[in-house]
Amino acid sequence: MSEPNAQTTTEENHGISHPVFAALYDLVPQSSLLAPHRESLTRELSGRVLELGCGTGDMFPFVVDGASGDLEYHAIEPDPHMRKRAARTAREAGLEVDLRDARAESLPYPDDSFDVVISGLVFCTVQDPDAALEEVVRVLKPGGEVRFLEHVHADGWRGTGQDLLNPVWKRAAGGCQLTRETVPQFVGHEALAVEEIDRLEIGVFPASPVVRGRLRRRRDMILDP
Repeated sequence: MSEPNAQTTTEENHGISHPVFAALYDLVPQSSLLAPHRESLTRELSGRVLELGCGTGDMFPFVVDGASGDLEYHAIEPDPHMRKRAARTAREAGLEVDLRDARAESLPYPDDSFDVVISGLVFCTVQDPDAALEEVVRVLKPGGEVRFLEHVHADGWRGTGQDLLNPVWKRAAGGCQLTRETVPQFVGHEALAVEEIDRLEIGVFPASPVVRGRLRRRRDMILDP
């Protein structure tokens, strides 16, 4: 197996570095809750696949188990401390991955590059979700698929609680935000067609509810240059 590659962009270029959060991330008791849904995101993967914000590589073992046919796997992670752990996870899982230092808002790939883009608990953290979604659509081939698992803003008193907690949560959780309206953002993009969206009965307040879904880039949509 070859070593995961790393783009030479330095962390100073995007200012994302959370060493304490990266060190503690793997200790968060989330794996058993999320495992079936990570498995769903990676089921029967083939072709060129891009994972946004791979973190410490939680998805990598599921990718190995779910690969179907030829698979060329790419991943980005802007935090150098997370990326270092992700490279180790890739080696341990036996996954050959092109792992790059990049942000979702500025993907270092040509137009129409990927058959599938995976986002697992990422859009809660990206600094500019609108720009990130435009980049996802740009690099996705016509007919290509977006698979996502995201925690989103809640309704009622839980949503009010998230609004109050968000400033502290964002600082403590490596930039993660509790108030993102990710599903309406995805569904509202004219280049994406909804295949399925499920609200999951998992997650613990304040990082809940959790939504899983699949979108497909419309074949008849010509993107503006």
